Amino acid sequence: MTNDPDMEDLQTTYPGAGTFVFGDSAKMSARLTDLARRKTKRANFGDWQDFDGDEDALPKVGRCDIVANWDGTPALVVRTTEVTMVKFNEVTAAMAISEGSKSLADWTATYTSYFKRNGHFEPDMMLVFERFELVEDLADR
Repeated sequence: MTNDPDMEDLQTTYPGAGTFVFGDSAKMSARLTDLARRKTKRANFGDWQDFDGDEDALPKVGRCDIVANWDGTPALVVRTTEVTMVKFNEVTAAMAISEGSKSLADWTATYTSYFKRNGHFEPDMMLVFERFELVEDLADR
């Protein structure tokens, strides 16, 4: 991705930006990116284990990051506004809804399936909860 001229330009505009993709399939990625584009999705959850205990890899408040489409092309720029560690079974309805889910029950079913599909689920697993704001929709460039 870093050899992409658009990505290089974004790295100049947003120094230190990381790049990530929502979801674990092209369909899910497109749906979640669209929710973020419409500002319905204003948060994201990640499995703490995916960060390999590396706190430097965690989202940072104030940092801009690039949301890529499933094919790696840049889609959005978001700025992290909050990072919180929370156990799966302690996620609140407000957190779930800010992530784009319809309800806490919907979030629980979706994320139980997601984490099982990706090889790790425990009801008390530690999650990284990140709130963000949309900075730039790259479809407008």
